[in-house]
Amino acid sequence: MIQRINPQAQWSDAVVHKGTAYFVEVPESGTDISSQTLALLAQAERTLALAGSSKRQLLQATIYIKHMHERATFNALWAEWLPSGCAPARVCVSAEMASPDYLLEIAFVAAVGATE
Repeated sequence: MIQRINPQAQWSDAVVHKGTAYFVEVPESGTDISSQTLALLAQAERTLALAGSSKRQLLQATIYIKHMHERATFNALWAEWLPSGCAPARVCVSAEMASPDYLLEIAFVAAVGATE
C-alpha cells in the first residue's frame, strides 16, 4: 500500500511505502540561510509527524544549498536540531533552486513506526 499525504497535481507532501516516508521540504518563509533553515526544519517535523515518524527516525537527507559558503551556518542549525546520536546519512550539494528566493531544499527519507 502507498499512502500519499496531501497529494497535489505535481507532488505529495510525503509518500509512505513499506514503513518508509519520503518527502521534500522547501522553506515557506525566511530571507537568509538561518531563517530559511529554521523554517524548513520546523516544516520537516510537521511532515514527519503526519507520516507517523520523527527526526529520531531519519534515515537519509539530501541537502541542496544555493550558496556553499553558507554551509557552516546550515550545519550548526542542523546539528542543533538533530537529537544526539540520530544523524542520518546525508549529502550536501550546491544547486540552482526552483525559486530564486529559496536558499536550500532538503529531500528526506525516514522510517515509519520503527523504534530504536
